[in-house]
Amino acid sequence: MKKIKRSKEFEIILTINDDNFIRPPNNIQRNAVLNRALKEFVGDLKILDTQTKHFVPGSLSQPLSADREQKIMEAQEIMEDWQIPLMQEMAKAIAEGGGDILEIGFGRGISAEMILNFPINTYTAIECNNDVINTYFKQFKEKHAAKKINLVPGLWQDTIDALDVFDGILFHTYPLNDDEYMQYVNGSVTFAEHFFSLAAKHLKPGGAFTYFSNEIDSLSREHQKLLLNHFSSFTIKVIPLEIPEDVHDTWWANTIVVIKAIK
Repeated sequence: MKKIKRSKEFEIILTINDDNFIRPPNNIQRNAVLNRALKEFVGDLKILDTQTKHFVPGSLSQPLSADREQKIMEAQEIMEDWQIPLMQEMAKAIAEGGGDILEIGFGRGISAEMILNFPINTYTAIECNNDVINTYFKQFKEKHAAKKINLVPGLWQDTIDALDVFDGILFHTYPLNDDEYMQYVNGSVTFAEHFFSLAAKHLKPGGAFTYFSNEIDSLSREHQKLLLNHFSSFTIKVIPLEIPEDVHDTWWANTIVVIKAIK
């Protein structure tokens, strides 16, 4: 079976080699499903054409061949300032209901400060970088000595199984090397995808989870399906951003979607 969609800008040819692929009871149903899929893909391409006209050029990212787990980084290398409005919305998504909060990746402590503005009971951070711990987390802990603040040093992959459940989880970390970048950034719908099952495991019923979404103004069908495999529901909010022309991150759009997934 072959289906073709043409416009003056592009041509899409879908060739199905396996006659049992997308095979409902009758051909009318099959045609309806395939036509809808093509229509959605055409719509995605047209939306991307509009969106990418607003991208900034950015700076080429440096190879990550040297593992960043213990690398001493400048503040903007840990997290660039353009992400601050994003951090505010992410903190609100998981902390506005209070309770016990877990953050994966302490970084500069910007989102941690925002989380403490909500009526939470405890704050726990998992952070692997010793320089970040000895600089940013130490200052944060001293500043909020009266708060119930906990640190779990190490990689989340090695430490999270020992933790209990939380009312909110914020996941905002980064690939430590090229292998992680290729597997979890290039090879996934979102970098946090490999954490979804653990987020659900460590959330209380009704708890909220958020993460850097890698989505501009909506969610793909694949992304939605992955979320619903682990969470009962989710909401999204589109956040406007002011991205510098020479942004070093792999984000170039002037908006991003903040997701609040509920267990």
